[in-house]
Amino acid sequence: MPERPHSVPSTIFGNALLTSPISIIRKNSELPERYHALASGDIIACRLSLKYNEEHLLLDLMERGVHLIPSATSQLASRSKTFQTRLLAPYMIPYSIVIYDIHGLLNTISLYGHHDVGKVVLKHDRKNAGLGINLYGNIEDIYNQATNNSISYPFVVQPFVPDCRDIRVIILGDYIEAYERRNPDNFRNNLHCGGAARPFQLKTDQLNLCEKIMTRASFPYGHLDLMLTEENKIYLAEINLRGGIRGAVIDPASYQKKVKAVEEKLLQEIL
Repeated sequence: MPERPHSVPSTIFGNALLTSPISIIRKNSELPERYHALASGDIIACRLSLKYNEEHLLLDLMERGVHLIPSATSQLASRSKTFQTRLLAPYMIPYSIVIYDIHGLLNTISLYGHHDVGKVVLKHDRKNAGLGINLYGNIEDIYNQATNNSISYPFVVQPFVPDCRDIRVIILGDYIEAYERRNPDNFRNNLHCGGAARPFQLKTDQLNLCEKIMTRASFPYGHLDLMLTEENKIYLAEINLRGGIRGAVIDPASYQKKVKAVEEKLLQEIL
């Protein structure tokens, strides 16, 4: 392990006194210069702004014993729908599958045929705000496009469940807010795609599900999109560390303050 280059200032986030020579990075701009000098016990206390295919740095930092706030798992899951599906498929619509190649797609065609799955949703790996979601009449339509190289691997496929309610949940420490997003003209309920929001009262079992999901994927805070079916079954659609707050009660300044409070609490626990 490399030696720590220097001690950190006497205060972190304004009031956390340090007595040990721990190096702490609080801005993305500090990472390139200090990356190779980081050692076991050092801390990166910010969400890293990594380029596409640069996420392997998260693994290297973990192997070197560097603490990440938020966790490496949550940062990667926020960037990749395929990764979060691999982690959290037990909480999603049954038969949510990550497709890596044509062989996996053929296996899923057989699986969906066995279970009489009709319409399917395809989620592109790194698109947000409803822009990376496609609806197909059946999985054979996806196969036809994939064999013509019209779809890039990897991607997620899920059975389409009509008439689901879309519930956005924001959890920032002890702050919890939920609202329903609805678009009568489009199955994409995202506000970016024309949806409208109204407050939603979470039930205990729904909140418990959110907490289980966040624990499984090591999210210290997050935005969770839940699907509430006509049979009142609840499933995870997506999760992210950050997301839009259009439709939420909380204002941007308060939102940032609460995120920082969670991050500072995690920092104090490490120190």
